[in-house]
Amino acid sequence: MGTVLDKLRVIDVSEGPVGGITTTVLADFGAEVIKVEKPTGDPWRNLPNSPIWLRGKQSISIDLQTDDGKQELLKLIETADIFICNERPETIRKMGLSYKHLAANNPELIYCSITGFGNTGEYANYSDYEGVVAAKSGRMLRFAEIADRDGPGYPAVQVGSHACSQLAISGILAALHAREETGTGQLVETSILQGLMLYDLVALLRTQLERRFPEEFAADPHYARLNSGMLPTLNYHPVQTKDGYWIQMGNLLAHLFDNFIAAIGLTDIYADPRYAGLQGEWTNEAREELRDKILLRMQEKTRAEWMEIFIDHGGIAATPYTSTQEALNNPDIIANNHVLEKTHPELGPLKEIGLLAKLTKTPGKVGQKEPEIGEHNEAIQNEIKEKRPRENKVTDQQKRNGPLQGLTVIELATVIAAPLGAAILADLGARVIKVELIGGDPFRRMGLGGLGAGRVNAGKESISIDLKSAEGQKILHKLIGKTDILIHNYRPGVPERLGIGYEELSAIQPQLVYVSVNGYGPDGPGAHRPSTHPIPGAGIGGAIWQMGNGRPKPCATLEEIKDMSRRLFRANELNPDPNTSAVVATAALLGITARNRKNIGQQIFVDMFGANAWANSDDFISYPGKLERPDVDENLYGLGATYRLYKTSQGWVFLALVKDSEWNKFCELTASKNLLANKKFSTQENRKLNESELVQILEALFRERKASEWEKLLATEGIGCVEADNQTEGEFWTDNQHVRDNNLIIEVKGQNYGEHFRHNDPIQFSGGNAAKTSTPLAGEQTKTILSELGYSQKDIASLISNEDVWIEAPNPFS
Repeated sequence: MGTVLDKLRVIDVSEGPVGGITTTVLADFGAEVIKVEKPTGDPWRNLPNSPIWLRGKQSISIDLQTDDGKQELLKLIETADIFICNERPETIRKMGLSYKHLAANNPELIYCSITGFGNTGEYANYSDYEGVVAAKSGRMLRFAEIADRDGPGYPAVQVGSHACSQLAISGILAALHAREETGTGQLVETSILQGLMLYDLVALLRTQLERRFPEEFAADPHYARLNSGMLPTLNYHPVQTKDGYWIQMGNLLAHLFDNFIAAIGLTDIYADPRYAGLQGEWTNEAREELRDKILLRMQEKTRAEWMEIFIDHGGIAATPYTSTQEALNNPDIIANNHVLEKTHPELGPLKEIGLLAKLTKTPGKVGQKEPEIGEHNEAIQNEIKEKRPRENKVTDQQKRNGPLQGLTVIELATVIAAPLGAAILADLGARVIKVELIGGDPFRRMGLGGLGAGRVNAGKESISIDLKSAEGQKILHKLIGKTDILIHNYRPGVPERLGIGYEELSAIQPQLVYVSVNGYGPDGPGAHRPSTHPIPGAGIGGAIWQMGNGRPKPCATLEEIKDMSRRLFRANELNPDPNTSAVVATAALLGITARNRKNIGQQIFVDMFGANAWANSDDFISYPGKLERPDVDENLYGLGATYRLYKTSQGWVFLALVKDSEWNKFCELTASKNLLANKKFSTQENRKLNESELVQILEALFRERKASEWEKLLATEGIGCVEADNQTEGEFWTDNQHVRDNNLIIEVKGQNYGEHFRHNDPIQFSGGNAAKTSTPLAGEQTKTILSELGYSQKDIASLISNEDVWIEAPNPFS
């Protein structure tokens, strides 16, 4: 049958891991990837994880500074299906590699452009390191108060790069789907900034509503806890055990929290009337009293003893805090083939990340070792001479309502990870119908107004069905007959009990792409255990890294434990959910691509542990002599003297100087002749050896001007130095002109929020993007969808009366 992407040729002129991860996944699923390198090779080949993002590819070395080199590349591109680059817009124009130019000779070409800030606007030619993008977009302010200092904090896990690479893959696969119908390729654009859009679940909407309704938002404890020094919720509490280790709890829903309370032997609290009802109804005094009881009880057993209890129970979300290197030995990671062991001819015994997702009928295969620079020059050059350019088979060049126009997605999922993945598909033009339980997705009731639910469900339709009733299952089965993709996040066994398992639904729709999303994966010891976002954050190593050198240490007193748990809670932010969402969208589109090219449907498995391994792929590899993951300092300034935060005379900047050429230009622009001439700082290696001294010099230098002045001096010249605290995330997305210039927000109207801006497309397509709508109420389209399925008005009224379906009443802010 072959792999999903066999016989597709990809020309990759990108440098570094963002484009590299994009094409690694394409290669893992069968594409022929030709990496075009300068004669000296990709300058990022020295990164410890380069064996991951170079694997399975061919390498051709071309000097693009010469006319002959440019002509050689253009001939190669004429034979390609997909072209990928990550140069800044100005550089692309100078190289003569614009989409318009390449498509003229290869109209079927799918051209993927990956940038830092987008291809237009004030920041288009700014430095494109993730730290620069994160600082400018307000993300670093999210990490304030983890360290004992004022100001923003460095975000360790490179989530923007992870999401950007996944969006690039999704964009390419979506464009391939459109090409099946139109015969023509198109320009696909995404950026690290658009990747970071996935991690803003509340800030954009909240900023707008807070300005309109300040009193309603002033006393919202849920949002305050995410953005201040408040202690974590009891559901998501990090806890210290008897032996000084830490465990992360993730019992978001009431029944999971009740399971936890029972497992640690504190059920007597429910005899106390103060603990009747929902947690939100408890007094602060009662809540803090229970917090103390929990933290003290957890110190009565070791980490191993508590984890044995929690695993044996099966209904408790909990995992130990570990590093990424430790996670390589996690039994669920190993059982689900998220780590592969092999012998590398130069590096020796090697462990590296496995396939992105498990496709049951068209599985991928991890490629061979990374190629040497120019290893395939002769073979590719000879083949180009003989291979004729692709023929133009264009049949339809009309604009589409998104590349996934005509596809229908059924989402049977709650909270964030899977629903946000489905929302990405909606952004790309698919019709996404969210099937909610009676009363709606519980996420709608978390926090003031369910703002996060507003974000992850934007652009969908909603029908609320009782899937435990015969009529409810009948409705869903009728929907399945019209469905291309189904996404659910039930634990194994639950879909079968509800009559919605793969075997049953594929009998109705044989070409169904059935995506199962869970916490630990289908094949390991944790397959049936619950998981919420803090679990993979702790278990895969992102949270430990975010703590920097201030990572959790044994605490002697209850107050110390509380303070450390607060810091851990802030460090273990919500990124594991969107990290998973980006992979969910990619996996679903791999399934659609397989269906289009192989004429089959199939079951696909995605899990939070595996997805977050990819988000931490900079360190999800091990071999003798591998450099350790660079430590973030205890005060969360950054990774070293030339990649860190600095305080200025007014405000903070983030500085990113990685290459020697950037250092030299920085010294010239700042008139720092003494620095430029000092041999202790003349090379990247020397700057690292003399880091402490250099930090002191740069701290003094940056105090000479305001943050805004430093950005104006340096960033406009392509040097990585931007303000890091002038706008919060909400202010950036709401007010920044660059956001508007790139159409990253769009105005919509919903029943509860009225007219407001929501995030626009994370990927832009020259063939047309989908129209955008607001977030539906739970069950808002129930009557419309039932009518489409052939139910009469009388039938619909009966279903509502019998509570087989349900429709939420509007509750607008006013």
